[in-house]
Amino acid sequence: MTASPALETQAPPPPLDAAGFWRWVWRQLTSMRTALILLFALAVASIPGSILPQRGNNPLLVDEWLEEQPTVGPILDRLGFFDVFGAPWFAAIYLLLFISLIGCVLPRVGVHWRAMRSQPPVAPKNLSRLQAFHEQTSALPPALVIDNAVEFLRGQRWRVRTGTSDSQVWVSAEKGYLRETGNLVFHLALVLILAAVAIGGLFGWRGNVIVKEGSGFSNTLTQYDAWGGGRLSSADTIPPFAFTLEDFAVEFERREAERGSPRLFEATVEVQRSPGEPIEPDLIEVNYPLTIAGAKIFLVGHGFAPTFIVRDSSGATVLDDAVVFLPQDGNFTSTGVIKVPDSTPQLGFRGIFLPTSAIDDIRGPHSAFPEPDDPSVFLSVWEGDLGLDSGIPQSVYTLKTEAMEQIGLRALIPGQTWDFGQGEIEFTGWQRWASFQIAFDPGKEAALAAAVIATVGLTISLFTRRRRVWVKAQPADNGSTLVRSAGLSKSEAADVSDDVREVLEASEGKARE
Repeated sequence: MTASPALETQAPPPPLDAAGFWRWVWRQLTSMRTALILLFALAVASIPGSILPQRGNNPLLVDEWLEEQPTVGPILDRLGFFDVFGAPWFAAIYLLLFISLIGCVLPRVGVHWRAMRSQPPVAPKNLSRLQAFHEQTSALPPALVIDNAVEFLRGQRWRVRTGTSDSQVWVSAEKGYLRETGNLVFHLALVLILAAVAIGGLFGWRGNVIVKEGSGFSNTLTQYDAWGGGRLSSADTIPPFAFTLEDFAVEFERREAERGSPRLFEATVEVQRSPGEPIEPDLIEVNYPLTIAGAKIFLVGHGFAPTFIVRDSSGATVLDDAVVFLPQDGNFTSTGVIKVPDSTPQLGFRGIFLPTSAIDDIRGPHSAFPEPDDPSVFLSVWEGDLGLDSGIPQSVYTLKTEAMEQIGLRALIPGQTWDFGQGEIEFTGWQRWASFQIAFDPGKEAALAAAVIATVGLTISLFTRRRRVWVKAQPADNGSTLVRSAGLSKSEAADVSDDVREVLEASEGKARE
């Protein structure tokens, strides 16, 4: 007794070879489902870059965040959450999405190109199964019915194909190819955006620097407070320009309804665009950056730099300079640190600068207005080891007091001197400082153009309906002409009833008003 062939055990498929395995991987990677998953993953991966401070934009805030979160901060730092857009895991998602989109879109371009050059499909045998099917009789001969329909359809920019079969004359028409064109343009623009961002990430760079009034800046790495560049950027690619902050003008509203609101920020600078060129005056305002050799200089912040003279116990001057204080609120209550390593013993000061001094029981010393109407500074002095000889980098805005002892606390107004025993400090006045972000992004113009193209392509895709219409005409038994027509929408939830009605009216020779 032999077993039925249907019951025979089928042989297992042969195992995939290396070429088959990589073909399967490529098909999975270039599927639309994978592209959507990667796009969602890229959006999720970008969230930490929007929530957490980033070293490329605000390195000082990153350092403060790490100090305030000593447990979680170092873990997130090792994982790259403070430099998200330069992290290897973000680059991996980015590159996979780039490859997936290219593999998805390029084959569709070829298919769409061939479809646009081909004729509409032949009329189906049974139109009654299609959308908006309608049947009627006409006194006109079949050929004239079809000729009228063809003339109308071509006038409405339909692509038309005619033919005969089984004593029937038919016309097939299709319209709305721009829907797929817009869809492909949108996806190709996304690829261009990714490419532009990649170019900017590889060759671009940006840095932050604080410049005091009367001080200058040369565009070299050592001059930056923080600098970050792409994988293919280096110090040799930085244009050698320089500028001096001659004056920083700022005005605030004093009316009660808008008191403290900024009214004017502008930096007057003297610019030398390259070595040997003449120095020229220029103005940098918020949202109006200065452009030099493709790099843009943005005005991003400002504050106060109180000026001090510090003398040691022998009366020798060990510091005479303006010290940058960082604003902590909208009224520019500012904190800063003064380090005097050349005195014996070493001295350190923690200070609060108040442009318009005010004190209450709840907030303590604070500024009541951002203009220097009644400036003062509150200082605490420490003596001991500043820790600068340990080899461990320190922020100029923090004072390590583990090996120091506090020896006094005092408030000063401009012109006052405080003798604290180990020396004296004189508060001589204040200057303004401005914070600049200098950025070079070679891909931003291409990214902007691609975003505009993507918007246009998406608009065309959303507002264009692709559909087909067929009309068949054949002689009837009573000498009249039997006319059948139907349509087919290639878009979801679209109706072709109006198209079928219009072409039937035109087939009767009725001109549409």
